[in-house]
Amino acid sequence: MRLLVIEDEHRIAQALKEGLEQESYAVDVCHDGEDGYNTASADEYDLIILDVMLPGMDGIEVCRKLRAEGNHTPILMLTAKDQNHDIVHGLDAGADDYLPKPFSFEVLLARVRALMRRPNESIGEILKVGELTLNTNTHEVKRSGQSIKLSSKEYSLLEYMLRNKGQVLSKNNIMSHVWDFDANILPNTVEVFVAYVRAKVDKPFKDAELIQTVRGFGYKIGENS
Repeated sequence: MRLLVIEDEHRIAQALKEGLEQESYAVDVCHDGEDGYNTASADEYDLIILDVMLPGMDGIEVCRKLRAEGNHTPILMLTAKDQNHDIVHGLDAGADDYLPKPFSFEVLLARVRALMRRPNESIGEILKVGELTLNTNTHEVKRSGQSIKLSSKEYSLLEYMLRNKGQVLSKNNIMSHVWDFDANILPNTVEVFVAYVRAKVDKPFKDAELIQTVRGFGYKIGENS
């Protein structure tokens, strides 16, 4: 899943990027409001972490403009400690949640997971198709009760597909949600990683294959009807 961090304090932004990447997220970073707004408008993200105090355009204005354009990407707003007016203005502008500074990374990570579960409230932290399950909290993947070990990028790819199960996902869809902006990849890279994931979640099992190629369009995950 691909996240955008808009934070002008470079040390905090880099720490967030490194920590989130260790949790298998693809992360882009912007350091001012104008750049953050343009980036969020131009690309698809699964969640935005947005600081209130930004040079140029502040976080509340960034949030307000994105919502006015119909951008419904979940937004976690970072606010200064005890600045209740920032919290109120941020939520009124369309932010989904807020986190006062200073904060622990574990709390931020839990907020990120909670926001990304909202479109899938019926399944909570467990993403499932057939006998395949993925726990978004523990990163544990199982099929038919058997644990499956995935690399960080394989996990990201599988999570994205499971969050969109039954939908045909083009290579461009996958690239824009699984790799960050700076990643040097080609459409063939997607084919390679889909093959890696298939080799672990499909081929060792006698059940029907879950990852399907839709020729000319892309891939989807689901049970064959």
